[in-house]
Amino acid sequence: MTKTLSRLAAFAAGLLLAGAAFASEEGNLQSAGARLDDRASLQRGAQLYINYCSGCHSLKYLRYSRMAEDLGLSEDEVMDNLNISGVKFGETIGTAMTPEHAKDAFGKMPPDLSLIARVRGNDWIYTYLKSFYLDETRPVGWNNTVFPNASMPNPLWQMQGLQHGVMGAKDANGEAHVERLALTQPGAQNAEQFDQTVRDITAFLEYAGEPASLKRQGMGVWVILFLAAFTFLTWLLKKEYWKDVH
Repeated sequence: MTKTLSRLAAFAAGLLLAGAAFASEEGNLQSAGARLDDRASLQRGAQLYINYCSGCHSLKYLRYSRMAEDLGLSEDEVMDNLNISGVKFGETIGTAMTPEHAKDAFGKMPPDLSLIARVRGNDWIYTYLKSFYLDETRPVGWNNTVFPNASMPNPLWQMQGLQHGVMGAKDANGEAHVERLALTQPGAQNAEQFDQTVRDITAFLEYAGEPASLKRQGMGVWVILFLAAFTFLTWLLKKEYWKDVH
């Protein structure tokens, strides 16, 4: 019994330490403020994702037909403006990049992003997309403060502009780390506009991770109303049964 309790305590402590390490690693994230009830934001996010992300990353659990239905788009709008891979309307959202091209460019196939919002969270995606900076030491010339040494260039640099890392003081190992990012060359959008662009992409990726969430939120109101009505009927029934007792 004592050994079992000790093992459980050690396991719990391990979970706490892992959680603390994860929180430390994912610290200093900015609030995304993404909203699934903003259909216009989701539509913009879908277009931005297709134009800037789907060249490398797929969404293998989301179909074009499902996206059209959920986001209020027609089949023609989707097939003419969002289907760059040329697949059928009922197929999933793939990528135009071939495994051979991916291996030559990045060493491996870029990951599918269907569940990235569920794994990392909205704030992580939002901050990650804003945290690219030029780094000549990296193979692709870019680095990221949220995900250091990522083998990915900044797909949104034309809108955001070019950022450079401002290095802080050296640590005990003699290494200097990025203290903050400085915009050295403005992009096509100002800071507020770019924040909205990244927010739209984040909202779309949250939707892609669980498309049913849109309908579930709509049903939630009716569920609450049903429970309220059922509770009232239950109270009336209880009152009827106990009226002779009281």
